[in-house]
Amino acid sequence: MLALSRKKNEAIVINNDIEITVLEVKGDQVKIGITAPKEVPIYRKEVYLQIQEANKAAVDAEGMAALKNLLG
Repeated sequence: MLALSRKKNEAIVINNDIEITVLEVKGDQVKIGITAPKEVPIYRKEVYLQIQEANKAAVDAEGMAALKNLLG
């Protein structure tokens, strides 16, 4: 993991087309702004993990259904 220090209104750039800017710092909370191409999905990590779990469950369910069909 790369750890960087930034102050309000300072930014970092990732891969020439994603910019993350510190918008506000209040106590232990930091508000960031992300500028990225529309085709780049951006999720909060907890939402991303939920999506991954839902996708895995769907694939597992489809796989079981296919296996049952094969076994007759």
